[in-house]
Amino acid sequence: MARYTRVTAAEFDALHLDGWRFVLGAIHAQFTAPSFGAAGALTAVIAAAADAVDHHPDIDLRYPGVVRISLSTHAIGGLSNEDVEFARRVSQLAVAAGAVAADAPITRLEIAIDTMDADRIRPFWAAVLGYDDRDGALVDPLSVGPPMWFQQMDVPRPGRGRFHLDVSVPHDQAPSRIEAALAAGGTMVSDEHARAWWVLADADGNEACISTWQDR
Repeated sequence: MARYTRVTAAEFDALHLDGWRFVLGAIHAQFTAPSFGAAGALTAVIAAAADAVDHHPDIDLRYPGVVRISLSTHAIGGLSNEDVEFARRVSQLAVAAGAVAADAPITRLEIAIDTMDADRIRPFWAAVLGYDDRDGALVDPLSVGPPMWFQQMDVPRPGRGRFHLDVSVPHDQAPSRIEAALAAGGTMVSDEHARAWWVLADADGNEACISTWQDR
């Protein structure tokens, strides 16, 4: 019997798991502990629980007492039943440690380059960044920096930047993020692919996409 059962973004969203959001192929949560020491202790408890079930999250500990957790299943390249079960376990451990799930903005950043020949330029960026090439995308082996991917162009785009940022957010945070960007002097370039993504630009025409899991 297969160990993992794939869970879609829509299936996870329907679970209404308190404090957890699906963004860019993984689920994320943030907890605020009473102190930095308490947050460190919570991190250690989560690590021990992960070892016990052999299913390990990415954990980020920040002052003054913030613990950020990301969960996905590398074996299937996405979300699985084990991620959901371990997320529930993490939430239980957080409550026991006196930590509170924070309704904080969750953002995952990708760098995209428009190119006529990705194979020609990809090795340069891998070398400059110290990244690994994984199926045509560049990934930080330390899982710290944002991934980079290459968008194939059929014709050049004169007068437009070749870089853009893909900013992935929880689907229910996208409208406020877009509203804030427009209020800050941005313009809507295209909402043709909403709700999967909206293309916005700053006053100089530099573009960024606000992306969610919906309608993909």
